Amino acid sequence: MKNTLLAAATLIAATALPAMLQKAAAQDVEKGQRSFNKCLPCHAIGPGAENKVGPELNGLDGRHAGAVASFNYSEPNKNSGLVWDEATFKDYIRSPQAKIPGTKMAFAGITNPQEIDDLWAYLKQFDANGDIKK
Repeated sequence: MKNTLLAAATLIAATALPAMLQKAAAQDVEKGQRSFNKCLPCHAIGPGAENKVGPELNGLDGRHAGAVASFNYSEPNKNSGLVWDEATFKDYIRSPQAKIPGTKMAFAGITNPQEIDDLWAYLKQFDANGDIKK
């Protein structure tokens, strides 16, 4: 009887663990919005977003680095050849200066993988006009 109960408990745990881990690793837009508070001094996003010290970030997913026409980018950023997608953003936000040496972005970076996932989930939801994608 004890062996049956132990086997059942092991089966339940083995079945539930991957789902729990997947849920824990899921991107959280609300947490990403809170994380974006670190970006707000320099960047804006959403309807009516305008450039600040850094460019507005509407439509970031799929946009070429250095492509906001009304922003004065550093030469290294304009010439980086980067196209913003999830992998590029995650690499960049860990250490902007390491990804694009000479960039004007003076930000220490974010190293927590879950926070980076959440921040990307928040950013990628905005289209080029600052509206939430449907």
